[in-house]
Amino acid sequence: MTGEVLWRPRADAADTTRIGAFGRWLSDRTGADSASYQDMWRFSTDRPAAFWGAVWEYFGLGRTVPEDRVLPDPDMPGAAWFPDERFNYAEAVLAAPGVAEGDPIIKAYSDTRDPFQWTLAELRAMVARLRAGLLARGVRRGDRVAAWMPNVPETHALMLAAASIGAVFTSCPPEFGAKAVVDRFRQVEPTVLFVTDGYRYGCKRIERDRDIEQVVAALDGGLSATVTFSYLDTGFRVGEAWEDFASGEGELAFEPLPFSHPLYILYSSGTTGLPKAIVHGHGGIAVEHAKMLALHHDLGPGDRFFWYSTTGWMMWNYLASAPLVGAAIVAFDGAPDPEGLWRLVEEAGVTYFGASAPYLMACRERGIVPKELADLSKVRGIGSTGAPLPPEGFDYVYEAVSETAQLQSLSGGTDLCTGFVGGAPTVPVRRGALSCLCLGARVESFDASGMHALDREGELVIAAPMPSMPVGLWGDPDFERYRDTYFTPFKGVWRHGDWITIAEDGSAVISGRSDATLNRGGVRMGTAEFYAVIEAVPGIVDSLVVHLDDKDELIVFVEAAVEVDDELKRRIAAAVRADLSPRHVPDEVIAVPKIPRTLSGKKIEVPVKRIIQGVPVEAAVAVDSLADPAALDAFVPRVPAAD
Repeated sequence: MTGEVLWRPRADAADTTRIGAFGRWLSDRTGADSASYQDMWRFSTDRPAAFWGAVWEYFGLGRTVPEDRVLPDPDMPGAAWFPDERFNYAEAVLAAPGVAEGDPIIKAYSDTRDPFQWTLAELRAMVARLRAGLLARGVRRGDRVAAWMPNVPETHALMLAAASIGAVFTSCPPEFGAKAVVDRFRQVEPTVLFVTDGYRYGCKRIERDRDIEQVVAALDGGLSATVTFSYLDTGFRVGEAWEDFASGEGELAFEPLPFSHPLYILYSSGTTGLPKAIVHGHGGIAVEHAKMLALHHDLGPGDRFFWYSTTGWMMWNYLASAPLVGAAIVAFDGAPDPEGLWRLVEEAGVTYFGASAPYLMACRERGIVPKELADLSKVRGIGSTGAPLPPEGFDYVYEAVSETAQLQSLSGGTDLCTGFVGGAPTVPVRRGALSCLCLGARVESFDASGMHALDREGELVIAAPMPSMPVGLWGDPDFERYRDTYFTPFKGVWRHGDWITIAEDGSAVISGRSDATLNRGGVRMGTAEFYAVIEAVPGIVDSLVVHLDDKDELIVFVEAAVEVDDELKRRIAAAVRADLSPRHVPDEVIAVPKIPRTLSGKKIEVPVKRIIQGVPVEAAVAVDSLADPAALDAFVPRVPAAD
């Protein structure tokens, strides 16, 4: 499984990186062996209470906590973390260690308005004003504050203001239609709703007047206030204007909260039903993000962190934690222009650039060479997530983007609001592989009987608790849905729903969703492996595979830049036969205008399979969760016209 090494850590990495400094401190503090990354990982998973207590203390999140009071109850679900501590996420973020009051903390770019930046002092002042506005409208600890807003500094400030009170924040991007917003927000019954009048996406102008009216009407029974953020300046407004809401002077104060007090609610993609409302806690998010951002991404004071995301994807919440470790946020709201984003990297002085794997592959397909478009010399890290990055994507980054930056292919999810398989500054990058299991994450590969093994594909499970596991699902007081979602079929072990192969050196390959496995003649294969081969065929832009079990029929849908003729189909078959398995040669190759994906870029194999089998579209998938609902049209079975 181990691929060619494309990047190696500097010889002095142990002395110059944050993970190296932490390892030395950890050794002095606990006696942990941190001579190598693998040694540190073993310590972090063998003694999780000692490790997470060290993260808590090292990053100044709180006082020293005895090991037996970090994790007094490790049983899952319901592991109890830091039960004696009080903490506020907003206070920790706005402490921004190593950042002066006059230093930039958020740099904002947008298709809708001109670039600008806020200093740390300006962010704190805005949080104080928004906090005052929330309190004046009756928002108290535990109330929900909902924002249908873009990735702009104002939304970051609003999230922190809500957190400072102990209110629970939740967000959707303006790209979501009315139904998608109502499906999410109605579950959590917000007290205050913030809406955006519209936005620009590239050259396209989108107004949201009618959608806003629908959403407000659906939620009005429980709202004490509605606030309109005039982003597009359409003149449309419901309730109060943002400027009036945020006009009052207020004190910057922080409610001390239990470690597990709800911070924000994220949502699953909702492609096959009502989205799960996933509740994350103040303390769990803070210790997890401090660990990832500082130790894995090597971020700190002076860094500028960018990840292309909307407010509807967990990567926005991940990005928002950058000041926790002293790094500044670079926020962008607009279309992911394959050339423009790289120019933004130079303009903003980005030191860590993150995007989705489909974005990087789209740049490759279009022949874009980013290092020729912009000065990328400040970029030390490049992150890829949202889908497995195929080996060709690794080649593309090192050939066309940067020869020196560390590529970190990251796998995790909304459910934990982090990555748990990724990279670290002291671990080599191997072609096509995720470099390491993340610190504190006991990721294992289970067979059907619950046995773990290396160098064998199995179910991705997390066999020990992590602090950022959800504190619950909203509307699930008895935790029944929570247990059913994450802790079946393996009792006391988190099942994530992916196939993974873990190598002896700790690197790993994610093979795709375990609920979309291709199993023909007893030969099981993950969809990610299949896509890597199909999309390497010249002319193929994107693809989606469906296995109709009842017929044992394998159908591949392709979005192509060339005609999908018999010759192209023969080349696809030959590639699958040679590089994968003769049993997985597709029975049909069908051209479609567009492969359907969620708003966060994930392909939807299971809903497409159900649609092909005759399930009505509205029963198979929540169309508002898709980036382009019209992409489904090609998959709906055609009913022959009556004679």
